[in-house]
Amino acid sequence: MDKLCCFKSSNSQLVESRSSSSTGKGENQEGSIKYGFSLVKGRANHPMEDYHVAKFVQIHDKELGLFAIYDGHLGDRVPAYLQQHLFANILKEDEFWDDPTLSISKAYESTDQAILSHSSDLGHGGSTAVTAILISGRSLWIANVGDSRAILSRKGQAVQMTTDHEPSTERGSIETRGGFVSNLPGDVPRVNGQLAVSRAFGDKSLKLHLRSDPDVQHTDIDVDTDNLILASDGLWKVMTNQEAVDITRRMRDPQKAAKQLIAEALKRDSKDDISCVVVKFG
Repeated sequence: MDKLCCFKSSNSQLVESRSSSSTGKGENQEGSIKYGFSLVKGRANHPMEDYHVAKFVQIHDKELGLFAIYDGHLGDRVPAYLQQHLFANILKEDEFWDDPTLSISKAYESTDQAILSHSSDLGHGGSTAVTAILISGRSLWIANVGDSRAILSRKGQAVQMTTDHEPSTERGSIETRGGFVSNLPGDVPRVNGQLAVSRAFGDKSLKLHLRSDPDVQHTDIDVDTDNLILASDGLWKVMTNQEAVDITRRMRDPQKAAKQLIAEALKRDSKDDISCVVVKFG
């Protein structure tokens, strides 16, 4: 479970995400914004590697919604570290309230450096990340590294707020750093034939050829904004953005919506760990 010890949580219910499945829900102080989450272990013969954050916290006179999905690979230590530290590192940046984009970018980079410097404890695995910070229910900042994804629903239309960082689309950056992209072994492009994302936290053995800088997007929540969905690629491998939005809009309870997304992904034979957070506005 995430440990933001210096922040006061409000109306949140969290369930430890290391189990084979977990689910929960919560809301902001006014009850006008609700969230639900659900995580299910995939069929691979290793421990659950997806972690999440879903909570509201009070800082000074502002309420922040903090939502994230961390999809680990080659172990669960790096996503567990991100769950505990990434938001805390973002919010302690001096310029966060004046320049969230800069603060998020700096914190992603410093957190990655901390992970690499503790590789003897955290191992040589890595993790993707998608994070969302909702300030006072109005201003939304989304960042990502890797292929976990954030989708907004506006009047029922899916709007992708993140960029999937795939080796095939960032081949130039990888090759400039001395790496290569290969479909062998396997059936998808991989950095040095090993990793199917071009940006990630950790992965010390590949770090020279990877990036960890995030794409950061800002938008305002208005009356047309219905839902926010964060999910790992275990969902997006088998479901389009619009299909996910259509499912969540049919349900008033965001926890039930998150569980339904996972149920549908399993029905479509997704074999990966699957995790998602659904936030409903208004």
